[in-house]
Amino acid sequence: MTLSLFDQFMSPLLWGVPLIAVAIALPWLLFPTPPKRWLNNRMLGAQGQFISKFVSELLSPINPAGHKWAVLFTSLVLYLITLNMLGLLPYTFTPTTQLSLNLGFAVPLWLATVIIGMRNQPTHALGHLLPEGTPTLLIPVLIIIETISLFIRPLALGVRLTANLTAGHLLIHLISMATFVMLPLMPAVAILTSALMLLLTLLEIAVAMIQAYVFVLLLSLYLQENI
Repeated sequence: MTLSLFDQFMSPLLWGVPLIAVAIALPWLLFPTPPKRWLNNRMLGAQGQFISKFVSELLSPINPAGHKWAVLFTSLVLYLITLNMLGLLPYTFTPTTQLSLNLGFAVPLWLATVIIGMRNQPTHALGHLLPEGTPTLLIPVLIIIETISLFIRPLALGVRLTANLTAGHLLIHLISMATFVMLPLMPAVAILTSALMLLLTLLEIAVAMIQAYVFVLLLSLYLQENI
């Protein structure tokens, strides 16, 4: 029996082994590998079309120096979308509802963009901490505020992904519980609630895809600032 609504977000154990490791490794097994022949099937064609469209949209505003990150960004967005979508299936676990995992993605990638900026153009990178034309009295305050906003970026990335997925899963769980409770008492209301839960599930599918895209998009913006 579930003691708390948040127990569903705890990593399940099997024989003492956390199943989050299995959930993290599973997405790589689901994507088909293109064959060596020229003729592909429709799934591979759709997959290639999606990757091509995503890369062109994501890297169009970035300088050519940042196009080296195309493979990393594409792999990350496909990985996050798969993790988020698999978590919507019954009797599954969503690893991206764990803040530790999302911070494990966000912190190294954000730090890589900062290091690139400090190495290639340190003056421009440090110039973001102090806007041009700032009054003398506000310089120390603005430097502190901009420094805090810089270091809070990876936390915001991880919390945004965690909060959006957790809220959607909790809402679906609450509405499903209400549907089962009202089914013997008010069947008509229960049917309407079931229809609402179906629409909410469709919305959660869209959120799972959008949040993965937003995560990678913000990383690309951080990269653009440091190139």
